[in-house]
Amino acid sequence: MKFGFTVMADIDEIGFFSHAEGLGYDSVWVTDSQMLFSDCYAVLALAARQTNRLRIGPGTAICGTRIPPVQVAAMATLNRLAPGRVFLGIGTGHTAMRSMGQRPMKIADFAEYLRVLSALLRGEVVDYAFNGVSRPAAMLMHEWKYMNLEPRIPLYVSGFGPRAMGLAGEYGDGLVFAIPPRGVPVATALGHARQGASRVNRDMTGFHSAALTSVAVLQPGEAVDSERIKAALGPNVMASVGYFYADVQRGRTPLPPFLERIWQPYCALVEQTPPERRHFRNHEYHYTKLHPGEAELIDAQLIRDTCLVGEPDELIERIRQLERDGLRELTFAVGNDSKWRLAEDFARLVMLKL
Repeated sequence: MKFGFTVMADIDEIGFFSHAEGLGYDSVWVTDSQMLFSDCYAVLALAARQTNRLRIGPGTAICGTRIPPVQVAAMATLNRLAPGRVFLGIGTGHTAMRSMGQRPMKIADFAEYLRVLSALLRGEVVDYAFNGVSRPAAMLMHEWKYMNLEPRIPLYVSGFGPRAMGLAGEYGDGLVFAIPPRGVPVATALGHARQGASRVNRDMTGFHSAALTSVAVLQPGEAVDSERIKAALGPNVMASVGYFYADVQRGRTPLPPFLERIWQPYCALVEQTPPERRHFRNHEYHYTKLHPGEAELIDAQLIRDTCLVGEPDELIERIRQLERDGLRELTFAVGNDSKWRLAEDFARLVMLKL
């Protein structure tokens, strides 16, 4: 099992990348949310200069805000700075799009985007439609200057539903998804990816699987809802709750059972904001802090329903089971200063024993 972090893009905290590398982590993924955080590619370029071994990449880059050639140019430039250490995580953009009041890219459009993106990453010529005009497209001059497509840049497709998971198998080198309780079992996710691969007769050998989750290492006897844990994980918990708001309210997604007991008071907090600005309120503190009134909604059960939390031995057993199920990488999302201590605690109390 590989371990990494998913951090909010912060141009002032490049030191965390070398901190994670020094502790033995394999990767740091950087969020791409243009209305909220620093530009992910600027952050990654600085991180490339500060590290020697660490794998780095966007986690995940958003297809709705950058056309495929722009994504590939950015990644190939990073690959020149840190050859062989970069990966491209790509998704339809829940937070990046919702924070503008827009919906993420539709699956059919995502499939077309991935068709073009994956071909360009391989250095191939591909038919690409831009502004309604289709022409052959290819990355030029990458063999000798400006950017590198070699070593090959892995493409990891973010999928939180069966169709997107299938696209990972069809076009990607790996799948990024969420594990239970909020997400789906590893075997289920990989099954959807295999179905996608079978549509185009792709070989799944070496296919990567990475799960995004939130984690906390409890001290002996520490309560799941201690003040320390609530301060560290509270923003993550409420990001998981907010993820469902727009789709549930519009009837596009059923309310998950784990949210039933807090849904009405949560909606009451959100609906204090005028409807036309509600998408600001839902996303402005993404993984970083809580809005007034949210802390009172968080208890031990809600933390367990949305996060991987436990004392070291409990975490070790759960991680070993995920590995037996076929998971290859765990990345821990953190948006506040708790990431520094978490990185140290997890490395010392969990990683070393694994």
